[in-house]
Amino acid sequence: MIRVVSVNVARASMRTINGTPVLTSIGKRPAGGPVAVRALGLAGDEQADLSVHGGLSKSIYAYPQEHYAFWQVVRAQARIAAWDAVLSPGAMGENLTIQGLLEGDMWIGDYLRLPHCTLAISEPRQPCFKFNDAMGFNQAAKLMQQSAYCGAYLSVIDTGTVAAGDEATLVPGPREVNLRELFQARRKTR
Repeated sequence: MIRVVSVNVARASMRTINGTPVLTSIGKRPAGGPVAVRALGLAGDEQADLSVHGGLSKSIYAYPQEHYAFWQVVRAQARIAAWDAVLSPGAMGENLTIQGLLEGDMWIGDYLRLPHCTLAISEPRQPCFKFNDAMGFNQAAKLMQQSAYCGAYLSVIDTGTVAAGDEATLVPGPREVNLRELFQARRKTR
């Protein structure tokens, strides 16, 4: 069963990263109740850098909750957080914290049919220096590359609403390009 654990949004704001002011909206927070799903993303959410986030093919970012334990351990090992420190939904910068669907089971063009909207898996997320800052250590983006715990960008097929607790059905697309394999192939070409 695929389930939406949390719906997360943030407005873009200035943050100092490595001594430089940077516009970011990676710090997503859970929204209360249903959130409107529009062609370019969720109501109340912004993407700070439209050259790498947002647009029709990257309207919404989904991240598997199953990977949160990995990041909690890594942060504890890096002495960024206590061993029992819990990462809140949205900590990866995702709009949808999901459960029951991992990158290896996602294919470009698959649909996520939710009760009140339909989304399509469009591409893997590529981490950047803002992810390092959000995780609290400079090797976080590299670790995401190595683990392939990247999550998926989604395009909006049918607008509507989404809420925590919504169940989703994965509707297979053409099944030609696997999300995890695409992420790993892009990593090797960089």
